[in-house]
Amino acid sequence: METHLADFIRDTSAGREAEEILRKCVHCGFCTATCPTYQLLGDELDGPRGRIYLIKQLLETGEASEKTQLHLDRCLTCRSCETTCPSGVHYSRLLDIGREVAETRAPRHGVDSLTRSVLKHFLPRPWLFNPAMRLGQALRPILPASLKAKVPERRDSGPVPALRHSRRMIVLAGCVQPAMLPGINAAAARVLDRLGISLVEAAGAACCGALRLHLNDVEGARNDARRNIDAWWPLLEFGHETIVMTASGCGVQVRDYAHLLQDDPHYATKAARVALATRDLSEVIAMEKDALLPLLQSAVAANGSAPIPRRVAFHAPCTLQHGQQIRGVVEELLAAAGCALANVADGHLCCGSAGTYSVLQPDISTRLRDNKLGALNGERPDFIASANIGCITHLQSGTTVPVRHWVEILDAVLSP
Repeated sequence: METHLADFIRDTSAGREAEEILRKCVHCGFCTATCPTYQLLGDELDGPRGRIYLIKQLLETGEASEKTQLHLDRCLTCRSCETTCPSGVHYSRLLDIGREVAETRAPRHGVDSLTRSVLKHFLPRPWLFNPAMRLGQALRPILPASLKAKVPERRDSGPVPALRHSRRMIVLAGCVQPAMLPGINAAAARVLDRLGISLVEAAGAACCGALRLHLNDVEGARNDARRNIDAWWPLLEFGHETIVMTASGCGVQVRDYAHLLQDDPHYATKAARVALATRDLSEVIAMEKDALLPLLQSAVAANGSAPIPRRVAFHAPCTLQHGQQIRGVVEELLAAAGCALANVADGHLCCGSAGTYSVLQPDISTRLRDNKLGALNGERPDFIASANIGCITHLQSGTTVPVRHWVEILDAVLSP
């Protein structure tokens, strides 16, 4: 694709990256076949190819309109198009650049601006979000349906193992997960404890930055990354093996820290090391397969006819299968735990959660959720499993079938 970027961005780091990405696009349209919003809306501008043209126009003219914002906002950043693209177009990074420029060229006003401001200042701050979530859970029976869908029922996390092993790994608590579904990290800690690994939460680490980045607050996302790097660095230096991500959305963000902070002379090197040290929980547990399989075999044999979720439909979050390119790992672990995996049609498509997307684009998000649930419930599973807090709560809001993090199912099988 021929480009003529405007002076304001041509010689910047973002401009050079955007130009490189744009030149790779050959307009083939393969991306539209796997784009959830294009399939739903049928508008070329609501597919990757159309959005690429909008961003190209924006970077060449410096002009953005409400139409530009509308179609860029509708993108889920699911990265399914990147998995499909034969030319290796890194669409998600181009989208980040385009959104950041559009935000300055077409400032938001009114309810849209206020909603985004509240989300980026409220959700990533546990000292604000946690009390609000506890109040919401207490009042859940009387909440209107729209709010109840965002507030999961309160569940006990169970015991958290003591730090008793010489092998230690860092785990990110995150911003909303501790209040919404605290059992995820607790279950991960119990499973890894059985494998001789202790999980450590670093004081000072909080939101990974994905929330602010997807709300076009790039500098806020960089500040989140810097804070986390400062919190993790002493533990990495002390010999902690890796940084474990129990939410795939956080994982794809932290693995991108090297790119996010590439122009920061004080953090670029540290960010690169942190990115390389980051692993999804499924990768970590799969690497311990030799120790895990005998434990699972014994547990499955001992459980006999106990109420283990025998049929499980696995929803692979976009951040896991497209963002981190991790496929089949969780499914293998669930199968080893004695679960029968249901067939799920169109497994590559997004469920519509996408961070704050379900708040900002509720109609599209709900339609995508219902389509996804139709595929997941096709073989009447006992449980639906996923790997990301946002997907879990979003899917649960539309079904009575229990939706759990896959590690909670693994933990249930291993528990006496």
